[in-house]
Amino acid sequence: MADVALLAGVSSQTVSRVSNGHAAVTEETRRRVLAAMKELDYRPNSAARALKSGEFRTLGVILFTLATTGNVRTLEAISASAADQGYAITLLPVATPTSTGVRGAFTVLGEQVVDGIIVIMEVHLLDAAVSLPPHTHVVVADSDAGDRYSVVDTDQSGGARAAVQHLLDLGHRTVVHVAGPTESFAAQRRADAWRQTLEEAGRPVPAPVGGDWSAASGYEAGLVLAADPSCTAVFAANDQMALGVLRALHEKGRRVPDDVSVVGFDDIADSGSFVPPLTTVHQDFAEVGRLCVDGVLRQIRNETAERGTTLVPTRLVVRDSTAPPPAAAGH
Repeated sequence: MADVALLAGVSSQTVSRVSNGHAAVTEETRRRVLAAMKELDYRPNSAARALKSGEFRTLGVILFTLATTGNVRTLEAISASAADQGYAITLLPVATPTSTGVRGAFTVLGEQVVDGIIVIMEVHLLDAAVSLPPHTHVVVADSDAGDRYSVVDTDQSGGARAAVQHLLDLGHRTVVHVAGPTESFAAQRRADAWRQTLEEAGRPVPAPVGGDWSAASGYEAGLVLAADPSCTAVFAANDQMALGVLRALHEKGRRVPDDVSVVGFDDIADSGSFVPPLTTVHQDFAEVGRLCVDGVLRQIRNETAERGTTLVPTRLVVRDSTAPPPAAAGH
């Protein structure tokens, strides 16, 4: 820094101001300092800066898998939002969803000196409910821990209700559900909302068909549903399983939406290119990521961080995979 100051003809304090982006520097001086930095190949030492300020400008992210669309999209949104705020992220996958595994991840991230932590807790832990270390700046995404921590989640229930109600409004007597894995918070909320919507409408509640988020599991479920002539409407817990359902119905000669209507959840980038284009529930992953980062930064800045859950709204995107049931369409 002293070398830059000497070459630019300014003080070291002025070099520091330019390096940190302070406004209290004239444009001419800023240009001289930047030119001197370039000539001398000067780079601010982020480690030294962190030790001095106590801020490392890094957020830790703990999650259990990168195999699901929701986790990947949420992580992408967190990374983008953190970068907008001048923060990097350190990603730490946990192999087994246990409280011990999560506590171990906190220990590792503590040793790597991060300013705050975001936990993408999309599955139930295999043992007891996790107890996060005290005095930690933390936000939890996709969880039921709002009574203990600051939680951000998509309005899973509202989205599922909209999907089922859309099918009922089209005239379908009931809706079959292709459910996600039982350990998933999101799958549980979507299944509960499906069941409650049917019960409140006084409609029969068919046995759900289980899946694991994959298109392959949706295909297997679709083969079962295709063999049931009474099935005219399907709500799949995500778009990949809906894709598998569409393939199975096509192979078995059940036309979509003429014979069977299909709705998914997520609104992945390719859902509008399915055959037919998929009616689905759109999730605002960018807003989830923004709120997670905003929440943990408010804690870092000693602003209020209340317990509770913030729900990000969903919206139903109606495309060509849904229509009235065959009998209604024939009238």
